[in-house]
Amino acid sequence: MTNVLIEDLKWRGLAYQLTDEEGMVDLLNNDSISLYCGVDPTADSMHIGHIVPLLTLRRFQLHGHRPILLIGGATGMIGDPSGRSEERQLQTTEQIDQNVKGLKAQMERIFDFSSSNGAVLVNNRDWIGSMNVIEFLRDYGKYIGVNYMLAKDTVASRLEGGISFTEFSYMLIQAIDYNHLYDSHNCRIQVGGSDQWGNITTGLEIIRKTHSDESKAFGMTIPLVTKADGSKFGKSASGSVWLDAEKTTPYEFYQFWMNAADADVIKYMKIFTFLTREEIEAFEVTVTEEPHLRKAQKALAEEMTRMIHGQDALDNAIRVTHALFSGDLKSLSASEMKEAFKDVPSIEMAKEDKNIVDLLVDAGVSPSKRQAREDVTNGAISINGEKVTAVDHIVNAANRLDDSFSIVRRGKKKYHMVKFV
Repeated sequence: MTNVLIEDLKWRGLAYQLTDEEGMVDLLNNDSISLYCGVDPTADSMHIGHIVPLLTLRRFQLHGHRPILLIGGATGMIGDPSGRSEERQLQTTEQIDQNVKGLKAQMERIFDFSSSNGAVLVNNRDWIGSMNVIEFLRDYGKYIGVNYMLAKDTVASRLEGGISFTEFSYMLIQAIDYNHLYDSHNCRIQVGGSDQWGNITTGLEIIRKTHSDESKAFGMTIPLVTKADGSKFGKSASGSVWLDAEKTTPYEFYQFWMNAADADVIKYMKIFTFLTREEIEAFEVTVTEEPHLRKAQKALAEEMTRMIHGQDALDNAIRVTHALFSGDLKSLSASEMKEAFKDVPSIEMAKEDKNIVDLLVDAGVSPSKRQAREDVTNGAISINGEKVTAVDHIVNAANRLDDSFSIVRRGKKKYHMVKFV
């Protein structure tokens, strides 16, 4: 017996561990079910690594099932030891509340909340926050043995370096979440990253011990996304790739996907986009036969930027990209130029008129005055997209964008930002 959705998840490389595949297939073939994934509000934004389980839940929704999106207002106050070598810094309630707002807004971009199987957003502080320690120990603690918890990888990997009782208890508290959603929303599957296997199976153990033998619940994990060269996925030159436009601009977000290696791009398409198998296999052919056109990277960047930031932000990112590729910077606004060049070499200078040759040397654009003069007369220098060919040109207020910076280009691709203070 097979299931179209499960087979698609396998093809995309998203089905890593399933607790009972035959039972899950039977359930999905016969019922529209609810399933959940949790995200702890450790920051006010998710980064792209966080959304893989969520996008997997969205695939279930497109097949008629209801996603439950759990934000860990309670578990976020404790800290998940999974994938960590040391204790997390505890956050204040105010920080967590602010983070919850940010995560909610981002989830609303990914999921449909209005249809008959619209997504449901829940916060585990609503049931964990009111539980006292006696209830916790009597109603749940007695069902899970310490030896059982010590055997889980998330705990075992931390024993040598030390783990607090606070983080040790995280597994059991997440298990309470699954039990609560099973009772209140008839939730039948929990989805999480591969590091969540121990937490998910503990939830299933609680459900099994607190319900009749007829109760059926399942777990599924998704493998960690890696690059073909073994380096960490989700990092750009400036750090993590966030969903928040203030942390990672839509242009930077677009460029991250555009820069995907040929060895990775099809894998990313399978994991992150909702393109069909036929569409992705067609792009796979282009990667092999005409890799210089980067059709797959462009499609990936467009799909992801549109999903997370919307069509207007995508259009702007494409416009900035075209302007930089063609060298036509004059078509960009000052804010777009500052955004596009935030990571190029920069230097601060006093806000005063300066000869172009002196500026090129002082800013480190040209190595000497002789070379600077040659660069200018050869037409190799432009400021804010305007060529400068006279060695007696004075860089003044007219060349300062927002009266605060200028973009100097030498040759075709070497950019510098001069910040005037």
